[in-house]
This record gives sequence, structure tokens and C-alpha cells, in this order.
Amino acid sequence: MPVLFVAIGLVAGLLAGVFGIGGGIVIVPALTLWMGMGPRRAVGTSIGALLLPVGILAAWQYWNEGNIDVRGALLIAVGVTVGAFVSARYSQGIAPATLQKGFAVLLLLVAIRMWVRAS
Repeated sequence: MPVLFVAIGLVAGLLAGVFGIGGGIVIVPALTLWMGMGPRRAVGTSIGALLLPVGILAAWQYWNEGNIDVRGALLIAVGVTVGAFVSARYSQGIAPATLQKGFAVLLLLVAIRMWVRAS
């Protein structure tokens, strides 16, 4: 079981370094599908895993190449901090099945939009 957690983290890290994704698109679905976690526990575990190390080494690599807009990153961090706090409080009252279905719809809409834009 610990090996599976490490494997999920490794895949998320690899994809984060290339695409800037990880928590919501990789870790949460992996925890719900392979580790049997409910949506709230999966989101909480993902946030806990990303809290401190969130991309520090990847960010360093991008910084070294001059590919980080520091001002933009800091402003996004402010928004993420406020948004995550508000939504984490709100989501505790939503039924797990509703959270899971809402997340699936979000992924589908993002996938469709990306597919159409790529053509």
C-alpha cells in the first residue's frame, strides 16, 4: 500500500513538471479509484501532500530558465489560498456522490474545451 501512494505521487510529480497538473487531475482520481478513498478524504489527502513541497523543485528548474512570472505566481497564490479555504469549508457539507459527479463533469468540460481548441 505505501508503494502505491509513492507511485501515485511519482506520476503526479512527473505530470506536474511537464503539464503543471497533479492534485486534482491525477492524485484525487487515483486515490478514489485505487485507494478506495471517498472524494473528501482524497481531496484532503492531496492538499496535505502538496501543502509544503508543492512544486518547489520544479519551480526552481523553471526559475533557472527564466520561465516564472513571480508577480503572477504570487497573485495566483493569494487567490488559491482564499479560494481553497472558502471551498474547503463549503464542500464539507456536500454529499460525496455529488462531489464525485461534479468533479467528473468538470474534467469532461475541460477535456472537451481543450480538444476543440487544439484543432
